[in-house]
Amino acid sequence: MLWVGERTRQLDGAHVEFLRGVANPLGIKVSDKMDPSELVKLCEILNPHNKPGRLTVITRMGAANMHVKLPHLIRAIRQAGLIVTWVSDPMHGNTMKAPCNLKTRSFDAIRSELRAFFDVHEQEGSYPGGVHLEMTGQNVTECIGGSKVVTYDDLSSRYHTHCDPRLNASQSLELAFAIAERLRRRRTKSWSKMVFSEQPEQQAVI
Repeated sequence: MLWVGERTRQLDGAHVEFLRGVANPLGIKVSDKMDPSELVKLCEILNPHNKPGRLTVITRMGAANMHVKLPHLIRAIRQAGLIVTWVSDPMHGNTMKAPCNLKTRSFDAIRSELRAFFDVHEQEGSYPGGVHLEMTGQNVTECIGGSKVVTYDDLSSRYHTHCDPRLNASQSLELAFAIAERLRRRRTKSWSKMVFSEQPEQQAVI
């Protein structure tokens, strides 16, 4: 997937003009700096015919900003009648430098941003469409935290990345199970509402 990034998404910029003529599905990376009206204009430029599946909005803004900023973006897109897929990238907004000067990320911060992403979409009645994680099946020590705790002191023991710190196998599975449980709860809740709303006479029986 090609995408327009945070630093190159100027409405009259060369990156946007180039991607406007590309037929591939496109991503738009969005931080807490994105203005809702600007996001609407950007979507209209990149997807003038409002074609389903064309645009994926990839949010990366930290948990606290997610609760404050994301609702306004969702509402703006809805009010404009635009069709997008919402995806969370909880990795890039949570990068920091460890005391040992290695770049790392906190598992708890990543999980908190994912939780905020799902919370906001549930509150707004919209749909979380996906999650982007940087991970590996290897037992690396690049991100701190997780149930098999990686500490700052552990980072240098198996820090193998040449770019961004990745979740290891244990951390990745832990997040995957947490996401699956969240989706299961939402599906069960939606099913229960459907049954009760379609068959109100059964409520007294249950």
